[in-house]
Amino acid sequence: MIYTYSELKNNGLDNYNINKKVANKELYKIESGLYSDTEKYNPLEYIVKRYPNSIFTSESAFFYLGLTDYIPSKYFLATKHNVKKILNDKIEQIFMANHFFEIGKSQINYNNVQINIYNKERMLIELIRNKNTIPFDYYKEIISNYREIADEIDMSLLADYLECFTNGKNIFEIIHREVF
Repeated sequence: MIYTYSELKNNGLDNYNINKKVANKELYKIESGLYSDTEKYNPLEYIVKRYPNSIFTSESAFFYLGLTDYIPSKYFLATKHNVKKILNDKIEQIFMANHFFEIGKSQINYNNVQINIYNKERMLIELIRNKNTIPFDYYKEIISNYREIADEIDMSLLADYLECFTNGKNIFEIIHREVF
């Protein structure tokens, strides 16, 4: 498990005891402020701890939500548009306008890691919004998987989300035509 420095302090460890545990290999320092209780750690858990204010989106969200079998080569994280750029070549940062950022945010447990992720309704909107930038076969696979779970889509939630987008009516028409 990965711990932040604050979590260790809240569990009663002071700086001296943290450094002692690191020296005794009871804790492993990953980077400044992040520690693991094992030498090898889950990279997904690291991403969640390192970037707690981000939300999984795009290819990562489609994969974690079970809408595709394609394993992304990077972690796709949405952040507010005014945050610092993430300098990690394994992460694709997608800057979101602040008023869109929280729409559809949820949490799931994936491989024993609690992650922030956009829900299926929000990701359906993102799929349609980004249709022209997604490879055709990939798009068709995800749409096909949405068709299989169409009865699980919360239409009132989808409608609420679409009201926040300027072209929400057009997006709804495309969703209705492609999925339902």
